[in-house]
Amino acid sequence: MNLDFSPEDLAFRDEVRAFIAANYPASLRGKQEEGEELAKEDFLAWHRVLAAKGWVNPAWPTEYGGPGWTSTQRYIWSEECARADTIAILPFGINMVGPVIYTFGTPEQKKRFVPGILSGDAWWCQGYSEPGAGSDLASLKTKAERFTDDDGKEYYLVNGQKTWTTMAQHADWGFFLVRTDPTAKIQEGISFLLIDMKSPGITVRPIITLGGEHEVNEVWLENVKVPVENRIYEENKGWTCAKFLLAHERSGIAGVARSKRGIERIRQMATTELGDDGQSLLKDAAFKRKVAELEIDLYALEYTELRTLAAESAGKGPGPESSVLKIKGTEIQQRVTELALEAAGHYGAPYFRGFPTDGDNMHAIGPDYAHRTAPTYFNVRKTSIYGGSNEIQRNIIAKMVLGL
Repeated sequence: MNLDFSPEDLAFRDEVRAFIAANYPASLRGKQEEGEELAKEDFLAWHRVLAAKGWVNPAWPTEYGGPGWTSTQRYIWSEECARADTIAILPFGINMVGPVIYTFGTPEQKKRFVPGILSGDAWWCQGYSEPGAGSDLASLKTKAERFTDDDGKEYYLVNGQKTWTTMAQHADWGFFLVRTDPTAKIQEGISFLLIDMKSPGITVRPIITLGGEHEVNEVWLENVKVPVENRIYEENKGWTCAKFLLAHERSGIAGVARSKRGIERIRQMATTELGDDGQSLLKDAAFKRKVAELEIDLYALEYTELRTLAAESAGKGPGPESSVLKIKGTEIQQRVTELALEAAGHYGAPYFRGFPTDGDNMHAIGPDYAHRTAPTYFNVRKTSIYGGSNEIQRNIIAKMVLGL
């Protein structure tokens, strides 16, 4: 694997860097710097800029509107976005349901849904997890019963509950796993449905995180009518779509470029923050060793990600290596937030929205770099769970790689 950038790659890097500098929304940058919670329009602002440029979907085939980038260009893109500290494009449309639709959907479904995913006009959420079905997703109980109305049109009547549904409070559409054959083996009686979130019978209730944000929700479905034409792939074959989607999601969870940026911030914090002896934290041997060990592990993960990207460019879809990326990537993300909190020291003490303010400053005490360390630490605890817990990923590796 040749890791040297060609002159064309370097030119592409310069183009990307210049584009981000010239087009990243200033209002969005301001909210990030102040640590404000982002609204729906904030997320869509950057999405729409990239959609207009044709860069919102780096991994998509050109026949569905992808930019046709090489694996190296995709790597450069992720590096430059992390370098510029841009917000991530929400994955539910572009990275998750979009590839499912263009891979398994009918021509009519592609024509109907793909344009809105690209433009950002349709905001998507994921209806997978349930109170009793998280890592053991195939045990889900939300049911869909098929019926024909008086006009001869076929529908599913959906009843059940989903949980941890990220950004469902803003969603126009959701992709849901539902049980359509309760008598089949648990993985064989599941279907993949696209559901209009404005349908009668859908209730979205907020779950407030430890960081004080309304990011996730529980979703109730009570006698929700869904046209059969909104089913992707065959009835009772939705697990095939689910596995395909999860493999792509796990590859994207690794977040190597963002973790590299996180380590840079830790170095900046540790250079400023003083230890008990009045010296920079980076002069503390124990803290310096932790940073060095983290960087070494991240370099190893980066090479694994590059090999995976190269394999995908050669036509090989993500396989068990996506589980390796998911495990190591999320563990490293958590270690990054742990070190950041350690560097912040007592200034990183948890706070919630509504904390007493000092004038216009939300955070009454401490340096700016410490303000988000605790909420970020709390939020990143989830990364080793969603997308299939790391324990489940180890089982996949044992079965598919080691043959156990």
